[in-house]
Amino acid sequence: MPVTKAHFNTNKSEKPAEKAEFLPLPSGEEFRQHLRERARCFIRAVLDEVMQEEMTAFLQAEWGEQRNPARTGQRNGYYPRTLFTSYGKVEGLRVPRDRAGDFQTQVFERYNRYEPEIEQAVEAMYVAGVSQGRVGNVTEKLVGARPNAQRVAKMTEGLSERFEQWKTRALENHYRVIYLDGVYYPIVHEEQADHTAVLVALGVDLDGTKQVLGLVCGAEESKEAWLDLLGDLKKRGVSQVDLFVTDGGEGLLAALREIFVGSKRQRCITHKMRNVLAHVPHRKKKEVGSALKAIFAAESREKALEEQAAFVVRYSQAYPQAVRSLLEDFEACLTYYGFPASMWRYIRTTNALEGLFSNIRLRTNSVKVFQNEGSCLKLVWAASQSLKLHKMPVE
Repeated sequence: MPVTKAHFNTNKSEKPAEKAEFLPLPSGEEFRQHLRERARCFIRAVLDEVMQEEMTAFLQAEWGEQRNPARTGQRNGYYPRTLFTSYGKVEGLRVPRDRAGDFQTQVFERYNRYEPEIEQAVEAMYVAGVSQGRVGNVTEKLVGARPNAQRVAKMTEGLSERFEQWKTRALENHYRVIYLDGVYYPIVHEEQADHTAVLVALGVDLDGTKQVLGLVCGAEESKEAWLDLLGDLKKRGVSQVDLFVTDGGEGLLAALREIFVGSKRQRCITHKMRNVLAHVPHRKKKEVGSALKAIFAAESREKALEEQAAFVVRYSQAYPQAVRSLLEDFEACLTYYGFPASMWRYIRTTNALEGLFSNIRLRTNSVKVFQNEGSCLKLVWAASQSLKLHKMPVE
């Protein structure tokens, strides 16, 4: 029996089903802005609720509660407040008031419009040497507002407090090594900028840990300026130093003899070689420099003295000033031989301080001129505290 084929009739008059219309997807930036706005709304609602609870606890009475003998005051409405957060500007916060004006919310400090995280970010940028203009650009992008110079100064007040505490902290009584040197910055005095010395003491304790011990400003590296720094170290507890590593400045040497009588001193051989080579023509610097390095790279003090004698014989006729410069204070250049060989490369130069200065300058170069000595010292200190200083062998 033949099978009848099924026929399906299509009504040609029917229109095909229309495709569903989809709204265009927002761009990535629009989506982020939407999330930030939702976050700000949430923050506003939460902070309003928190401040209401704070006021209730402060007055010991719920809103509208009349008969309560424990009540300590009366509500007195609200005042509007704007807070800059990492999600942007949160406007329309309703801060409750009491009639006596004694209530202070813990949500933010009085008169402070930036949340602590923003202040910490500004402080970190300041310490890292970011210019005030760039601080403003970054902050404006983060929170929608650009802090002025006074606001930045306010944000770094905590830094000033920590610096003052650091300057007066007690020190160890015994240090294995203390490096002493100065670095110069332009600082305004009586409306004119002068290159001013910042004198630095970098200590190495009995475990080999390095830390900046003290900072002072001086018009130059004079005896009086060094007496201020060394006297401060002694006043804060330093009584024994196995070795001071210094350059050959007369003011520093005179101050050391007065404050730390009997401590050994190592004259920086890098400074010594520079002084000697200053008396040698350029075409001979490489040759004479190699002879100098042979002296200070000798395996023993005796061998170093032999190399020194050979240097004198070789160059005394051609470069008498160079030889005279080498012989001046030469014994102090060999002090490191009296310490363990593992320490020699670390204590025969002030390179530990030179490296510190180089890293600090990377963070302070954005400041072309410091308005006072205090601001200079604070930033140099803050930059030094942000660096990781490697330990050195002390045995």
